[in-house]
Amino acid sequence: MNIESGSWLTWALLSAAFAALTAIFGKIGVQNVNSDLATFARTLVVIAVLGAILISTGQMKSLGAIGGRTWLFLTLSGLATGASWVCYYRALKIGDAARVAPVDKLSVVLVALFGVAILGERLSTAAWAGVALIAAGAVLVAVG
Repeated sequence: MNIESGSWLTWALLSAAFAALTAIFGKIGVQNVNSDLATFARTLVVIAVLGAILISTGQMKSLGAIGGRTWLFLTLSGLATGASWVCYYRALKIGDAARVAPVDKLSVVLVALFGVAILGERLSTAAWAGVALIAAGAVLVAVG
């Protein structure tokens, strides 16, 4: 199966489901260990699984075809991901998963803002209303 086939919505919904499980499994997993060590262990699992996928699908050989600009932005993205995971696991260590995860999802609001400011994307009035509702919902869950 081509990993880029299928609907973006299907992949996005699967992402949301796995993200939800990430919060639940992470909260359980971080209970008896330092949050940074838990993040490191999680990262090793991600590397192993993605490596296996790339090798089994024959895509590892195309790693050398990645250009300099792409490497720069993938590196920045990786650094941002690492920072996000460290912060997320520290938050899970001391907070309720049901409150941490919605606040973390304020990233949706920030992506909309950054997408407009940096990428020149445009959102409809309805989309902006949705962004505002996501923000309001995250705040309500966090303080409620």
